[in-house]
Amino acid sequence: MKPKVLPSKMLSFNNTKIAFASKSNEDLNRAYLVFKLISIAWLNSFATSLLQLGLRLKLPLKPIIRATVFNQFCGGENIKDCDATISDLGNFNVKTILDYSVEGKQVDEDFDNCLQKISTTIDRAKADDNIPFAVVKLTGLIPFDVLEKKQIGDLNAGDQERFDRGKDRLQALCLKAFQNEVPMLIDAEESWIQDTIDALAEEMMLTYNKDQVIIYNTAQMYRHDRLAYIQKLHQESLDHGYFIGLKIVRGAYMEKERERAENRNYPSPIQKDKAATDADFDKAIAFCIDHLDQINLICGTHNEKSSLLLSELMQSKNLANNHPKICFSQLLGMSDHISFNLAEEGYNVAKYVPFGPIKDVMPYLIRRANENTSISGQTGRELSLIMQERKRRKNPNN
Repeated sequence: MKPKVLPSKMLSFNNTKIAFASKSNEDLNRAYLVFKLISIAWLNSFATSLLQLGLRLKLPLKPIIRATVFNQFCGGENIKDCDATISDLGNFNVKTILDYSVEGKQVDEDFDNCLQKISTTIDRAKADDNIPFAVVKLTGLIPFDVLEKKQIGDLNAGDQERFDRGKDRLQALCLKAFQNEVPMLIDAEESWIQDTIDALAEEMMLTYNKDQVIIYNTAQMYRHDRLAYIQKLHQESLDHGYFIGLKIVRGAYMEKERERAENRNYPSPIQKDKAATDADFDKAIAFCIDHLDQINLICGTHNEKSSLLLSELMQSKNLANNHPKICFSQLLGMSDHISFNLAEEGYNVAKYVPFGPIKDVMPYLIRRANENTSISGQTGRELSLIMQERKRRKNPNN
């Protein structure tokens, strides 16, 4: 049965009982500790550097990492480890996107291993209603430097062979996703390889999205050119007869992007300020809602205002909360007040659940720590909600 379309005033992200219903007191205490440490910028920077060094020196730090940031932001070291998380989320109508979050590899053996891991996530998604999507990061299949050289047109024969092998890996995954009818998300990455990623994603959409959306590309709206890109992509899909899958996010590489642009003396691809990013993000989701005949949307945000806006846009068009072409998404361990309150009202919600060996997912964990530090108010909001829920549990009748 379809849930009723709720007036926006009834949708609130302040109900911590709902937000943390899946969390034990121990879980809440761990989350409080993690976000408290992350909130101290100098300590966060020092701790992440120390952990990286300790792992390189093979110091016995894994138990500490596992008990803190790993258990907060990751589902486990393998898919089996993620079973409990998948089940716990599913009990509250929150779906899972299994994300093999191993980065920075350079040899074919590692890329082939990534191919196998993601292929297994497609199998799992096919067999589990709690897993609606698979996801791939192209630097898990193709060397970063090859993607960069491809973008500037500087591939030698050996580079071209490595690129072709990586493209074959992507093709194999997209074909399997198509055959199993499991939508596949292609994550966005740094701007100096993103044109190459866009071209590959568009080629896969042209091939596999003729009748329904199987392949999604990702647009990072902290780039000032992404709204124009989305509009251009829409027109190309009309011209060439395919449907679009789009995941809209604000982005995860802002400091790196600005620093590189300054060091290499080229115009920064990043918006002039957060207000411009927010404006383009909201325009992008509005554009997608206006073109649902052609576009499937995943709204990947930890921003309450944008989440409310999307719900209001859906209501304005009398779309059911669980409309099959619209999904909200957040990262595991973050913004549970958004995810679980949306799910409680019948919206489609999916959490990214990263997995992989602890030492290999450290770059991901460091990005999460840095992201929480750099986003104004993010960590403070997380902490205040956790504190509110801890207080409520002590006095549940209040």
